[in-house]
Amino acid sequence: MTIELTILALSGLLQAVQFVLMAVPANIELGVGKTASPRDPDRMGGKTMLEQLSTKTGRLARAMNNHFEALILFTLAVAVVELSGQNTVLTAACACAYLAARVLYIPAYYFGWAPWRSYIWFVGFLATVIMLISTLI
Repeated sequence: MTIELTILALSGLLQAVQFVLMAVPANIELGVGKTASPRDPDRMGGKTMLEQLSTKTGRLARAMNNHFEALILFTLAVAVVELSGQNTVLTAACACAYLAARVLYIPAYYFGWAPWRSYIWFVGFLATVIMLISTLI
């Protein structure tokens, strides 16, 4: 398996870890009655689930959702690299940078490292964009 595909698999596992990191405290804070419900407004007391979480658990939820969004573009980049057979040292390095940035993004968001969280996010985004551009030149 190529480095890019390995990193994609690890990124999927990271998403699962982020889900657990968010879901456990969310269930403790809100109770299973709310978290397992269809989350209709009347069950949620007029607020979204995210609005009812503690600050740190809310940050974990937002970091998880952000990774879902980033993972879409990264998956596309890996697919283009793999399907076009354009795996290079550059694309492998970009994939590694993406994963490192996503791992660092979790504590950066959780602990409120501003502006570092945004810089870390940008490293992952830029690495993904470079992967895509590299297949076009």
